[in-house]
Amino acid sequence: MASTQQSSSPPQLDSASLAIFEDVGLSFQGIARLEHVSFRLPARGLLAMLGANGAGKSLCLRLAAGLEPPQHGRIVWRQGTRIAWVAQKPILLRRTVWANLIFALKLAKIPASQRANRAHELLALADLDDRARQPARSLSGGEQQRLALVRALASEPHILMLDEPTASMDPANTRAIERLIGTVKNQGRSIVLVTHDRDQARRLADHVVFLHKGRVVEQATAADFFKAAHSQLAQDYLAGNLLD
Repeated sequence: MASTQQSSSPPQLDSASLAIFEDVGLSFQGIARLEHVSFRLPARGLLAMLGANGAGKSLCLRLAAGLEPPQHGRIVWRQGTRIAWVAQKPILLRRTVWANLIFALKLAKIPASQRANRAHELLALADLDDRARQPARSLSGGEQQRLALVRALASEPHILMLDEPTASMDPANTRAIERLIGTVKNQGRSIVLVTHDRDQARRLADHVVFLHKGRVVEQATAADFFKAAHSQLAQDYLAGNLLD
């Protein structure tokens, strides 16, 4: 899923940031799910959103992708930023792997003369060259997620948002998807990764936002966060302790 966010850039949106959450809040049925959430989405590198279940990680991702509107505060994007979002469970068309890619490239307004070459590039990136004519929904779970991820790249997004892309996957599939994420990051795109896996965040992240009960507790470089988190909540989280 991809979209273009149009907004004027306020002074606080600096060149190192694609977007900023400013005092964002959201409630469901009178219960606050996000409160006074403020943080930046970097223009380069991978930002991991960490926290216990119910902390608000996936909700922040949905808000950033425009799938939910904030009730309070605002989310400001650099003008013209293209976003792609990949769900935890892949959403694939009832078509072949190849047709899924061609359809996405058509939606992205890639010229017809360029679509085949681009589809081959995406297949190779996902290591799915030999699956092109296979029904997409017959792929294994890990293969489906890799297809969904490279299909999201059809629009050449500036930022890729991933919601628990390796949840419940075995180590081999997790490694394959992490390699793919690393390749995409090295191409210069910004990535936001929601993950419950602290070790995965250690392997992949350049930046971390740590949430607890709908509030941002810390935002730091990954190196600083994992070396010496400032808050007791973050220290307990990293130690594997249950959070109140």
